[in-house]
Amino acid sequence: MEMQIAAKSGKIACSNCPLRSNSHFREFTAEELSFISSFKTGELTVNQGATLLMEGARSTHLYTILSGWAFRSKVLEDGRRQILNYALPGDLLGLQGSLLGEMQHTVEALTPLTVCVFDRKRLGEIWERFGSLAFDITWMSAREERILDEHLLSIGRRSASERAAYLLAYLQQRLDRLQNLTKADTALPLTQTHVADTLGLSLVHTNKTLRKLAQGGLIRWMDSRCEVLDIEGLCKVAGWSNVTPVSRPFL
Repeated sequence: MEMQIAAKSGKIACSNCPLRSNSHFREFTAEELSFISSFKTGELTVNQGATLLMEGARSTHLYTILSGWAFRSKVLEDGRRQILNYALPGDLLGLQGSLLGEMQHTVEALTPLTVCVFDRKRLGEIWERFGSLAFDITWMSAREERILDEHLLSIGRRSASERAAYLLAYLQQRLDRLQNLTKADTALPLTQTHVADTLGLSLVHTNKTLRKLAQGGLIRWMDSRCEVLDIEGLCKVAGWSNVTPVSRPFL
């Protein structure tokens, strides 16, 4: 079952897509843009906390985030949750369910979310007709694998402070690249529960760890939000190098 606790909204012309105004994303050729315009069926507006894709579901659609934040997670039978990664504008959701038959993780809206909707049945046309777009999807999959590699390293080998510093620096770096798409909001929309479920720590341990980073002048924690004050300082704590921004694809 695919859960879509969302309301349909109108269809924004791909030629007027706000993502195209951000230099972080690559430009489409006229032919690519024409195909994507026909591939897209509309948009959905998803409430904060709603589930867009459910683990075990057979997704009939693909989604690109137009605005807002989401996160991918898996849950054990006893309710313990592991947040795998966060998705921001330009990120593709649902590809796993399209290619493997069913979703192996859940996707939930971290903030109010607007997504572009694509018909999964037409996915094969990309490989048949548009090698450049097929490469883009492969690139996005490889990027996700690289991100998960770093997350696994963090959980497996970094200390609690190093894990938290890496996570917040990584998310801030992603947010910085999207500033014209996020209404100048520079705070990360996270609760301490989200951080704990991402880092694999108890809520008490997470609270102590974040307090330590705040006392060091690296972050300011607010109600359900975190303001990064010193991203380079966080990178130093984490032992992580800020990756040089590159122009990236999206659908």
